[in-house]
Amino acid sequence: MNLPTKATQPTMYFIGVTTKMSSIMKLFPLWAEALGLKGAVIKGIDIDIHAEPEDYRKVVEFIKNDELSLGALVTTHKIDLYHAASDLFDYLDPHAQMFKELSSISKKNGRLEGYAKDPISSGLAMEAFIPSNYWNNHGGEVLILGCGGSALAISSYLTEKKHGNNVPSKIILTNRSKPRLDSAKELLSQLDTEVPFEYHHCPDPVLNDEVMSAIRPYSLVINATGLGKDRPGSPLTDLGHFPENGLVWELNYRGELDFMHQALREKQKRNLLVEDGWIYFIHGWTQVISEVFHVDIKGELLQDCTKIAESIK
Repeated sequence: MNLPTKATQPTMYFIGVTTKMSSIMKLFPLWAEALGLKGAVIKGIDIDIHAEPEDYRKVVEFIKNDELSLGALVTTHKIDLYHAASDLFDYLDPHAQMFKELSSISKKNGRLEGYAKDPISSGLAMEAFIPSNYWNNHGGEVLILGCGGSALAISSYLTEKKHGNNVPSKIILTNRSKPRLDSAKELLSQLDTEVPFEYHHCPDPVLNDEVMSAIRPYSLVINATGLGKDRPGSPLTDLGHFPENGLVWELNYRGELDFMHQALREKQKRNLLVEDGWIYFIHGWTQVISEVFHVDIKGELLQDCTKIAESIK
């Protein structure tokens, strides 16, 4: 872990695994200029996946106590960081408390605040590519491969009351680790929804193939595992078949993206709509930057940030 030294200018951190590889390192200075964040910089903090709790505590304590360290975006470690360091926060938003995860660290009036922004950012991303009234029209299901913070957030968004009857006919989650799967089941049982949930322990990609083979046409399949970005591979084998007329969402936007390439190979044959994680990336970052720097990024300002992001993609 590369614990930072005392900040000498307004600093936002990116807590991840391979942060130097992220487009945000090129993008943040351009966004900072457009948003009027004078002197603001971003620095990466790389932590091993499922690191020791003390590592997460050290990072949070540093941000909390360093005056010019204003906050952070957390990826990959959202659940582990919450369990290790939630007691260090003065405020945790309702989503963070419900799902026991943190994607945003910020400060306000001397308080350290933690937010789970993914239900908002994942919702905005899905609205950009899922056709209007899609679930009502086709009755498809959702298969989420992986049970980390993004999977919980997506499940929460898809079952919100504001959607009325336009919800998936079923949400199915799989995971390699049984404890993480059981934890997701416990947390998602708190949702107030009529949508049925199904859980499968799939330590081998072949088992994910089997689960996917049973879902309906017009279903959405999501790679929420991190495989293909921070770690090599895909949660599926090359023998897996995506649902006819389905939607495929690769949450990653960089790396080998094996899962997305598997879908693209079947795109014509199965009539698939395949989406990567780029729009999710933009909404995820702008939501957290809004909290860290207390700037409202929406409307024309969000459009400007999107155009700048497209220019470096």
